[in-house]
Amino acid sequence: MEKEKGTNRGALRPREPHPAAYTALTYIRSVPVTELALWLESFSSSSIEGNRLAEICGETLRRLMRGEPVSDRYLLGLAWTMRYGDKA
Repeated sequence: MEKEKGTNRGALRPREPHPAAYTALTYIRSVPVTELALWLESFSSSSIEGNRLAEICGETLRRLMRGEPVSDRYLLGLAWTMRYGDKA
């Protein structure tokens, strides 16, 4: 595999989002608002009990719902949890 001059083709450039982040955002945006509210409630409830995954996912979901910026890392984690994990 040939490297581009001065770059590693297998690495993200600074501030370049992971390509899968777009799919993750599309998935989260496809979830009905009523279901997002249930996720938020579930994350909040579990956060009270010290569930770290719930703390992170809940805050990430809150930020998305407010239209605030979210790192691709957090976005991917939230989408993965919502799609494949149990409700925190």
